[in-house]
Order: sequence, then C-alpha cells, then structure tokens
Amino acid sequence: MNVNQQAHMASPYRQPQPALQGYSQPGYGEPPTQYAPYNGPNPGYQQGPAPAGYFPYSSLPSKALPATLASDLSSNSSSPLDLGPVRPSPNSGPPPMLTPQGYSQYTQGDVQNGPPTMSGQPHRPPVSQPYLPGSQPAYHQHYGAPHTGMQQMTNQMSGMHVSAPPPAVSGYAPSSHPQTSVSFSGVPSFSVSSQQNSPAASLTHGQPPSQPPFPGSPPLSQSPFPGVPPPGSQAQYSSTPPLPVSQPQYSSTPPLPVSQPQYASTPPLPVSQLQYSSAPPASSQAHYPGAQPPPASQAQFSGSSQTSPFHAPSSSFAPPAGAPRHPGVQPMQALPHSQYLSGPPRQPMQGPPLSQQNHVAPGPPQPGMAPGMQGPSAQPAPPGQGQGVHPHQNGAFGQMSGPQPGYGGSYPGPQNYGAQPPPPAAPPQKRLDPDSIPSPQVSELPAVQKTRHRIDPDAIPSPIQVIEDDQANRSSEPFTTGVRGQAPPLVTTNFQVKDQGNASPSYIRCTSYNFPCTSDMAKQSQVPLAAVIKPLATLPLDEVPPYIVDHGETGPIRCNRCKAYMCPFMQFIEGGRRFQCGFCSCVTEVPPHYFQHLDHTGKRVDCYDRPELSMGTCEFTATVDYCKNNKIPQPPAFIFLIDVSYNAVKSGLVDLICAELKTLLDYLPRESSEADSCIRVGFVTYNKVLHFYNVKSSLAQPQMMVVSDVADMFVPLLDGFLVNVNESRAVINSLLDQIPEMFADTRETETVFAPVIQAGLEALKAADCAGKLFIFHSSLPIAEAPGKLKNREDKKLVGTDKEKTLFQPQTSFFGNLAKECVAQGCCVDLFLFPNQYVDVATLGVVPSQTGGSVYKYTCFQVPSDGDRFLNDLRRDVQKQVGFDAVMRVRTSTGIRATDFFGAFYMSNTTDVELAGLDCDKAVTVEFRHDDKLSEESGALMQCAVLYTSCSGQRRLRVHNLSVNCCTQLADLYRNCDTDTLINFFAKYAYRSILNSPTKTVRDALINQSAQILSCYRKNCASPSSAGQLILPECMKLLPVYLNCVLKSDVLQPGADISLDDRAYLRQLVTSMDVAESHVFFYPRLLPLKLDVEGDTLPTAVRDSEERLSKGGLYLLENGLHLFLWVGANVQQELLQSVFNTPSFGQIDPSMTNLPELDNPYSRRLRAIIENFRAQRPRYMKLMVVKQDDKLEPIFKHFLVEDKSTSGGASYVDFLCHMHKEIRQLLS
Repeated sequence: MNVNQQAHMASPYRQPQPALQGYSQPGYGEPPTQYAPYNGPNPGYQQGPAPAGYFPYSSLPSKALPATLASDLSSNSSSPLDLGPVRPSPNSGPPPMLTPQGYSQYTQGDVQNGPPTMSGQPHRPPVSQPYLPGSQPAYHQHYGAPHTGMQQMTNQMSGMHVSAPPPAVSGYAPSSHPQTSVSFSGVPSFSVSSQQNSPAASLTHGQPPSQPPFPGSPPLSQSPFPGVPPPGSQAQYSSTPPLPVSQPQYSSTPPLPVSQPQYASTPPLPVSQLQYSSAPPASSQAHYPGAQPPPASQAQFSGSSQTSPFHAPSSSFAPPAGAPRHPGVQPMQALPHSQYLSGPPRQPMQGPPLSQQNHVAPGPPQPGMAPGMQGPSAQPAPPGQGQGVHPHQNGAFGQMSGPQPGYGGSYPGPQNYGAQPPPPAAPPQKRLDPDSIPSPQVSELPAVQKTRHRIDPDAIPSPIQVIEDDQANRSSEPFTTGVRGQAPPLVTTNFQVKDQGNASPSYIRCTSYNFPCTSDMAKQSQVPLAAVIKPLATLPLDEVPPYIVDHGETGPIRCNRCKAYMCPFMQFIEGGRRFQCGFCSCVTEVPPHYFQHLDHTGKRVDCYDRPELSMGTCEFTATVDYCKNNKIPQPPAFIFLIDVSYNAVKSGLVDLICAELKTLLDYLPRESSEADSCIRVGFVTYNKVLHFYNVKSSLAQPQMMVVSDVADMFVPLLDGFLVNVNESRAVINSLLDQIPEMFADTRETETVFAPVIQAGLEALKAADCAGKLFIFHSSLPIAEAPGKLKNREDKKLVGTDKEKTLFQPQTSFFGNLAKECVAQGCCVDLFLFPNQYVDVATLGVVPSQTGGSVYKYTCFQVPSDGDRFLNDLRRDVQKQVGFDAVMRVRTSTGIRATDFFGAFYMSNTTDVELAGLDCDKAVTVEFRHDDKLSEESGALMQCAVLYTSCSGQRRLRVHNLSVNCCTQLADLYRNCDTDTLINFFAKYAYRSILNSPTKTVRDALINQSAQILSCYRKNCASPSSAGQLILPECMKLLPVYLNCVLKSDVLQPGADISLDDRAYLRQLVTSMDVAESHVFFYPRLLPLKLDVEGDTLPTAVRDSEERLSKGGLYLLENGLHLFLWVGANVQQELLQSVFNTPSFGQIDPSMTNLPELDNPYSRRLRAIIENFRAQRPRYMKLMVVKQDDKLEPIFKHFLVEDKSTSGGASYVDFLCHMHKEIRQLLS
C-alpha cells in the first residue's frame, strides 16, 4: 500500500471509542491530561522473558527458514512478529488504570544488547547490560495452535506494536543485538516492528519498571494503544486454580454475545500472554529447574497485544477494572515463535503434554465473548512452551546470571496485587509444525474491528523514553574509558568520566564505536564513520582538566615515521629501549632521558605517573620548533570594532557596548595561575570611515585618528593602539564615556565592513601577534569600499535550483580575506544587529573560516534584547580560547580522515587551521578505509591541536581514542551513536546546500538513512514480513531525529523565515557539538509541575502539541530560544506565583524575564531557567507564549513531532515514509 494514504487515521485521543456495555472508558474523549513527573525507572527492575518471535540466537542462515515464516500483512501468511510495544512515553497514553499492575519480573539492569565487543566491554543498549555468550541451549521453539485467517489478524491489529524479533543474520555470524520493531497495524499490509534481537533482549524500547512508571502515564497493565486491549499485568495470576491446557479448544457451553460485559470474576490475564503470564514472579521462578525457557511469544508485555493468527481470539482476557476497552476488539494472543526459527535443525521437544498452570479456572464462557469463542481455559497452549522457566536474562536461556556490576540486582518479584503465584509447571509437550497450522478466515472477525486505522504516537520509539532510560541506567556509575570501543552514555545523560586511556566523550564522540573491517562492509551499511571532536571542551567541575606535560627542550616524544605523539597506544619493547607506534607500527628509539624499565606485563613501571602513557587526553608544552617562524609568540590581543552609524546609535547599542566594556575588560581570559590577563586591547569605531584610538597610559585623554581611505587600509598608529588594560585603565574608561557622546548626533547611515576586518588584521600584523576581533555591525555594507555588497534577497529563488546561490558569498573577496586572517592568527567574532537584510551568507565567511562565531540580534531593542546580547558578549570575551591553531587527526593503518566540517580553513588535505579555537567549537571528521582493519588491533585515532594559549604559551593538546573493528554488520549496528550520526548528517546536508538544491539534499539524506536501515533489515534482522519496519536498537530514534533535520529552517523553510536567518543557522550548526545539535533539532519540552523542595527536574515530554495541557505551564528550549507556554486554564494560584497576576489575560507576553517573587515556585522556576541557560553556549531569551496568542505559531514551530507549516512531515508520517523507502530498497 501507499504508506501515505492515511487520511482515515484519527487522532489517538480525539475520537471517543464506544465502550462495551458495562465498561467504563475514561479519558478517550478528551485530550491527554498532564501527567506528573516521572522519577526514572525502578532500579531494581529486571528484564523479562523474551518477547514473542524472539529466539535465543540466530545461527541458521535465513535461507534455512521455512518460506512461510515471513509475516506479511498483505498476504495470508502469519501476523507480524510482535514482541510487545514500546513502553509508553512518560507523558502520553490512555488514562491510568484503577489498580496498580506489575510489569515485568526482571530488573532493567539485565537487559543486554548482545555479546560484548572484542575487549569485553558493554556496548550501549537502551539499557546496557552484559550478556553471557554460550549460555543459550541449542534448540528452537515451535509454537502454534490452529488459527483462523490472515485477514482476521490484519483487521484485529488496531494498535501499533513495537516488537522484537531477533536477528537471523544471513551471511554473517549470529547476531545478538537489540533492535526495535514497530508494527503498524491498522494500516493495511503495513507494520513496523521494533525489535530487540539480542539473544535475550526481550525488552523493547526500554521496559517500564515494575510499578507504573509515572503517574498519569498509561499503566503498564493497560494498552497504550487505542484499539488494542491492554496487555495487562503479566504478573496478575488468577486467584482461581489453574486449568490444564489439555482441554478442548471450544467448550460445549454456548458463548455469550459480545455485547455483554467482559469482566471475569477473577483477575484477568493479560491478552498478550499466550494464556499465561510472561513469567512467574522471581520468587517462584526458581521452582522450575530444568524446564524450558519461556517462548518468545509469552513475553508480549510491553504495551500492546495482538491477535495471533494461530489462535482463535479469546475475549475472556478482560482488562482489569477501569481499563478502557474498544468496541469489537478482541484480546489478542501472541504470535507463535515458530515463525522465526534459528539455531540447530529442528527437533521435536519431548515430554508429556503441557498442563498450563497459569490459567484462569475452567468454567463457562465469560460474558462478553464473541460467539464460538471460549475463555482462555478453553484454548490449548501453544505446543512446546515450557511452564517452568528460568529467568530470561542477559541474553541467555537456562542459567540465570547475576546483575551487571553497578546496576540493580534482580527484581525480587512483583508485589502481591491480589494474585497468587502459579504452581509448578509440567514438562513441555511436543511442538506443532507451524507450516501445518491453518489460517483464520476473514469472515470470523467482527466487522467493527476493520474500521480503526491509526498509528498511535505512543507506540513508536520515544526520544524521551530513551533519554530517561539511559539517564536512569548509566548516570550512577562513572564512565571509565579504559576499555576499547566502549560506547558512552547518551549526550543527554549526566555522568562522570574517568579517563583511563581513551579521551572523554566530552572531547570526542563517534558515530560508531565498532568500525567495519573492510570498505566493502562500510559501503554496504552506509553508516558514516565519523567523529565529532571538541578539542578545548570545558569539562564538568568534578572532572580533572588535562594534565600539562613538559619534556623540556626536547619536546614531546613522537613516532619517527607518522609523527604521532606518545600516548597509551604505544607499545614499549626491548626492555623499554624502543617503542612500537600503535598507528603505523614503526619502531622508534626511546630518548635516554625518557627511558624507564618495564614491569612483568610489558608496561613501563612509571606508566601511571605519566599522563601521556595512562590518559586519553593530555597537553604538552611545545618548544620553539612548534612556533611560527621558530619564534616564541607574543600574548594575543583583543580589538573591539564598533559600528557608530545612525542605526547603531539610535537603537542604544553603542551606549550599551561602551558601558559594558568598562567592566568586561576586567574579565579577559587568563591562565589559572595568573592574577592578570596578558591580553592587550584596542578600540576602533566606524561607519563609512574608520576611527582609531590611542589609549596609551601616559595620555590624559584618548586620541582619535581617522582613516577615510578605506580602499587601502592601514593602521595610523602603532604605539598606544594595543595596550594593557590595567596600565591604561583611566584612558580606556574616558574613551568609552566619550564614544556615545561623539556620535550621538550622527546622520551617517552607510557602513563599510571588509575594511574593518582589514584594519584589525593590519593592527595584529604590526604587533606581530595573534588575536580576536569583536565586530559590532548593524547594516548591509553598501558604502563604496572593498567588499561592498548589494541587497540580493529574493524569495522567488527559494525552492528552485538557484536557491543555493543565496547561501554562497556574493564575492570571493571575503574568502581571500579569511585566508589572510588565518595566516596571521586573526579570529573574527561578529555581532550583527540588523533591521533588514544584511547578507549573513557573505558577512559570515570570515568568522566561519577563522574559527570565529556569528551572533545575530534581529531588530535589536535594548529592553528586550539587551540581556541576551550582554550575556553573549561576556561569555564570548571570557571563554577559554586558543589562537593560531592547527589540528591534525592521525589514524591507525586502514582508515584515514578524509573530510572535515566546522568553522576553519584548510590549505591542504590534512591540516585544519583555526585562527581561533574556543571551548565551544567542534570539528566533525569523516573517516574512510584505505586498507583492511583487524578485529584484534581495532582502529585508533589521535587528534593533536597545536595552539597559542591566552598567555602566549605554545601548547599541544592530544586526544586519543580507540574503537573496535568488526566483520559482522550486527556488531556495527549494535554500537552506533544516533546523536553523533545526526550531527554528521546535519553538517553534511548544510554544506551540501551550497552546491545542490535543498530538495536534492533532503532526498539524499532520506535515501542514505533508508539504506542504513534496509541493510540492517536485510543482513542482521530475523526474516519477517515486508510489512514490518525493523530498527536497530541503537538507531531506533534515527527516523524522528532525521525528520527534525529535514524539517529544519535551513532545509525546509517556512514562509516567514528570512534568508539571513537560514544562512545564520547554517553557519551555526556547522560548528556545533553533539549536545548542542541534539537539543537544537529535538528541543527539550518540560512540563512545569515542580517539586519546589527538591532539585530534580520534571521529566520532559515529547515535542508534540498533543502533550500540552490547557492547565499547564511548559518550558521549551533548543539552545537558541527559550519559551514559557502558558495554558489558558492554568490555576489562578499558579499564575499569581509565577507572573504576579491572578488572571491569564493580564499576563504580559512581552516580558523577557520572570518577576522575582518571594515564593518557592517562582524561585524554583527561575532557577531552572538559569540552569538551562548555563548549559548552553548562547544566552536564551525568554519568550512568554500564551495559548492561542499570536506568538503561539512560533512556539509550535519547535514541536517537531507534529506536521510543520512549511510542509514538514509529522513523526508518524515520516516513519511511514521511511518504511516505504526501505521496502523499495529491499524489493
């Protein structure tokens, strides 16, 4: 089918479902209510049994599987594999149940994404846990019972599941890694399944804890997908005696009509349980030694259930009291595992017939059953499913392994919610051959089930859930970097790093921590191999900054051949007299002064005393050989160049800058050991001409010198232009007082721009030092001068092949000027204050090629924008910065750095040159194969940055990182970092629009992502229907994040965004690190239900209008903007506490700061806002947005899971589109 034909899909919440008689159905007629904060998953909760369709390992090639196993909704074969849906988002879903429900008997701590990498470290799963290879028994599981028709299945699937078939890797070794599969039922012949295919990873999308994870979210026992019966609480065993399975399928008691209430007198079983719960409580689990592991189909517990075509639907599994029901939707049972077989040849399992222990008591059919159907007790158990099961942990059946160190132990068992544990189970019985099972007939389905076709947003992978799970699982223990190829926690997780030989993720993050061994494998997967490097990143306060190592006059120890610096990857040999380079394998003599003996392991005895031998990051003092012209550099200089044209003066900008500089000059950057900064300062003002100022300390008053010949720029004075702040304090203050007065009555509206940069450059050349220019500029430079520009804004070009010219500079002049600046070490930071078009694409060329920054304040007004500008200026002046920097990335044999993205200049193919490099700038590097890599040695990379510190000292900062190499695609996909992938894709796309139409760029992004996912589907996932979208666990958020990039203003602009804004954002993203790009593309949306006593933030909600409650306050930030959305029905008391006004109508939408009120709520909210601002490199101005106000469309633009006004798809629609693309590639 065409996936885009979804006009009939309704919103998941807007249409009330007609309730079955006697059932309450709360909440489905209203928008979702606001939920209370989620405090993270229960640390003691452990993974449950394998989901349906999951099998322990996949060693059979796919061709060995029966042809009928494919589960395609468009055919009459079996239903799509269902491993239980994603756990509902913390902020969404149907109304809660009235009774608490147990979720899973196992702690989250034991989920595993597959076998450890070569070095044995855990890779990052959604819940990262070790798995014990070799512990799975060699058998597969066939289940099945008579079923009644594929069409019945298709029509009964009315929710969307996320399930987890395991991989049957064809052509590769067994894959044991997590994937996510989402079944879009209800859409004909279309299902997306999101699977976890680690040998035991039955958890899909982060399992919920054993208690309902967050108030207001759908209780775990209840289906989060409208139209699907609640999966119920697996642990709710019925309190009546269990019934043996051997009963006939249909009881002689006539079934009751569907319209009757469906409550059983005993606690109902979850629908997805194949007639017994996913596993007995942990306490009772140990009573079943030697029994078979639970079949995958038993573990459908994560959020939705589905009728299996192999079983007649039974309606006796009624939901617990209070759970909503949907008309005509019969509870569905799990798909037989036999669809996805793997492992050794099939052998029927021997043993007496099953006598199921976990059933509801036998008896007459329960009210509400469809005609001809009997309760659960009447259905035979799927053959081959053992009753007594060992806990299904760590990717292994059979013996239970302990929890991974640092994670909670096993879950002690569900609390007794009024249900008794099942008695011991009988041995398994012989399994049926799945190929002999008949299909259900279409006519057997109730007609009412065929009407609902809506993919529930709660059923598709949730970014918030992934972020919360990672924070819960990986923030408590420090991340030690000693293990090669270890994927770090997500960039959104707060965690401490202990450097033990690889650089901190604060400095380097990779798209994958397991590189393919061959270029063919890399081409096949299409996963870009890249690293985002932030060489001078600021570390958290609890981490130690890099140690500075001084080797004296000889300088750092290096490899003779490749010139790599001494690092933990060097191997000392011959008793310590030589070392072998880890990058090129060349053997180099150890200088006598550096010699040290080796211990019995071959390590130097002083290894842990030398940072360069034991730390992933260290800094060397460089010798004169590393200095330009073999001369020790002078301390750098800062030059402030202020536009004093009419617009700048009248807006109050000039007054503001001069007043701020008086105090700001006390905070120039300095070494930690220095009392005063060594940086010298100079001042220039300009409009059509330039004014230089002599502020020499011996003068009583500053002197102005005017240069009107802007065509041939020179500096009219040397002595007195660049001065020490403390020596010339009085003269500088006098100048800053006089400048606003001198130009108060100016009528000059025209400005120059290129000569301003030339003036600063000439001044630095004359002083023979590097430095930074701070240019404050307000308008398009149309005055006669070099670099004069014309207004070329033409919105008619948007969307055409000529659109790319709008992002290219008007003239090559600025590119040549940038090259001169880089040669001198002159970095340019540009502060723009335009009221109309200023051609940011051209003005930004010099800042972006010199390692500088562009700040833009459109229609600047001091009352509303002053705070933002001053905070940006303060941070920009004070932050750590290196000058005249050169960066080179060296790699071990087999790969090389081939492409670079960021704010820099390159004069050759290897050296990244940055006139300035500050702590916010990141450089993205792409690697390609030039030879084969080996699994034993892995791949190594070393980033060395040579720069001049703010005190004038030449330094070398070295970051080292080792990653694993793999011969199986499954290992590659298991160790990817989606946030870093998106950073790379965004930068690649934003650079591509300089040369290609935006539509071409968007299509290329979609195509590459579809190739990545289709390669995974083809080579790593288990065989399944084309109707399923199968996503690797580590990449299950790739579609939602990719959609955010595609919908961004640069690639798909709305009618109201200016060309300047697009060019500004394009340059901004180019040098973002992973944390910034993550929140930029997927903003953080926080419901403000605050715990005024504690300091924990409420759990974020997904970026969709459906998550907003009229009675709530929400804070949204994306690193550049900060919105406070106020619902129309917010309580009067809350408005008074925050805005000091009792009514919604009296809130002032123009306020940019909240009033400082003396109440706990106000203090807490203001603290959160300041905390958000402190985390971002740019100050975010607060905008208060009232519901249905004129500013609300701007706010809604950042709700990126919804359809955008510019034509961008919603998350659900884009997932459908991606699925269609993948199916085309597979076919």
